[in-house]
Amino acid sequence: MNRRTFIRNTSLTASALALTPAGFAATTDFPLVRVPQSQRKFKSIAVEHAIEQVQSRIGNRELAWMFGNCFPNTLDTTVDFSVVDGRPDTYVITGDIDAMWLRDSSAQVWPYLALMKDDAPLQQLIAGVINRQTRCVLKDPYANAFYKDASKVSEWKSDLTDMKPGVHERKWEIDSLCYTIRLAHEYWKLSGDNAPFDAAWHDAIKLVLQTFREQQRKNGHGPYQFMRRTAIATDTVPGRGYGNPARAVGLIHSMFRPSDDATIFPFLIPSNFFAVVSLRQVAAMVEQIRQDHELAGQCRNLADEVQQALEKHAIVHHPQGGRVYAYEVDAFGNFYCTDDGNIPSLLSMPYLGATTTGDKIYRDTRRMLLSPQVYPCFRWLDRKSLS
Repeated sequence: MNRRTFIRNTSLTASALALTPAGFAATTDFPLVRVPQSQRKFKSIAVEHAIEQVQSRIGNRELAWMFGNCFPNTLDTTVDFSVVDGRPDTYVITGDIDAMWLRDSSAQVWPYLALMKDDAPLQQLIAGVINRQTRCVLKDPYANAFYKDASKVSEWKSDLTDMKPGVHERKWEIDSLCYTIRLAHEYWKLSGDNAPFDAAWHDAIKLVLQTFREQQRKNGHGPYQFMRRTAIATDTVPGRGYGNPARAVGLIHSMFRPSDDATIFPFLIPSNFFAVVSLRQVAAMVEQIRQDHELAGQCRNLADEVQQALEKHAIVHHPQGGRVYAYEVDAFGNFYCTDDGNIPSLLSMPYLGATTTGDKIYRDTRRMLLSPQVYPCFRWLDRKSLS
């Protein structure tokens, strides 16, 4: 199952959960397409029970059938659970590629978090995802996807960046690191288990903070550079691998979007909002779990700095939509008003806790993006006219 299919299936799951009870379950009128039990990668009693409960409440039999196939698909087909050095370890492929994306693996197991309390093995599986993500971040915080085999050489080994064995792809995306924090924080809140948050995890969080600071680029480009020999413009980075110019204002540069496509303007607004949320979440964790008040303060200070920069630079004037959140900016006055189908996106910001549905700027942004009469807006100032 590819990532586009996964996103679609997740939407169907949400729709199914929102439907009112109808008093009868799915029937066998549809073909059985779920992986046979003997071939399933992981079996969860809590997930199977949830499927039965939800299907019994769905009036649309086809939708109930689809839910029964889609909801367990991550466990059925993508997870590889084991115990390494006495700790749970879970490798989660993205579906169509034998590699583990930090973003995708977090999103793939997210629907199961609420079921952990009724299923200890399921909780261990998710703890294993956190443990593996910690090792991935320590290997390379700028990479977005990794192999299970730490010695495997990527098909993208010729990319002009610091590729390491065990790294599948090294596209710098702010949300990759945010997703590891999002998963860890929700796991911690729901389970109360501190076991995954050991000294290695603590070191990984320090590296996350360092990476975010580096990509504020207050003193030069920083250590990350990426170019790929390709005819596809969205698969490589302009500006000799450093991206298009941007003014250092406290926002964090992101060379790629959550779609794995290159950004046009380096300040990706939804991802910066996501970073603010993640930094505040992890500040609470390192303070309460690791008693590291200094690191917690540094995370909160960076969150405040990025938040203030967003307030100054994320809101633009759209010729039809009015005052809205831009998708990308460069803080020179250039901006791009559109959205991404993946998360983080402008539409998804309330879901991530970055704003509320009652925020007027968000409502106007949503109206602009969903209106067939209002089109995306791209503004690139003529620098000669500014000088």
